[in-house]
Amino acid sequence: MRTLTICLSTMLACLFMGCVGYHLGPVNGAVAGGRTLQILPFNNQTLQPRLGDALTQSLRERVQQDGTFRLVTHEAGDVILTGVIHGYHRDAIGFLSSDAVTPEDFRIEAVVHVTARDAVSGKLLLDKDIGGHTLVHVGSDLASAERQALPLLADDLAQSINELISECTW
Repeated sequence: MRTLTICLSTMLACLFMGCVGYHLGPVNGAVAGGRTLQILPFNNQTLQPRLGDALTQSLRERVQQDGTFRLVTHEAGDVILTGVIHGYHRDAIGFLSSDAVTPEDFRIEAVVHVTARDAVSGKLLLDKDIGGHTLVHVGSDLASAERQALPLLADDLAQSINELISECTW
């Protein structure tokens, strides 16, 4: 009986020790939702239509899910985030087996210059280029395939931006 009690106690202690280091919310020591964030629409300087809108929407969704900042849309936030999409590039990574010149798969990359400013002081808190990518299988129509991959590219960029701003110690 004593051995069973010791064994169960040890197992419970090990189980709870694994949960001690895990917590929800910000990883930078800030209080969850303690600061507000206003995300202005991203300026798209590429030839890919609707990329700026897709990125802005995806980033807003990520910020809301993360909980580090409270997203504001109708008034100014403590931090104002904006960006310029200035790079969009497509690289062929796979070719048809019957034709070594015709691409079948592409890697699409985009680069965004992100800035964050303190709304009160105007101090620049973040000024950095961030890249994202996704893979596209062409099929019969490259334009349609790229259009369908646009949300995936925007999500990858939004995830990278959100991780960066969530880990900053402003």
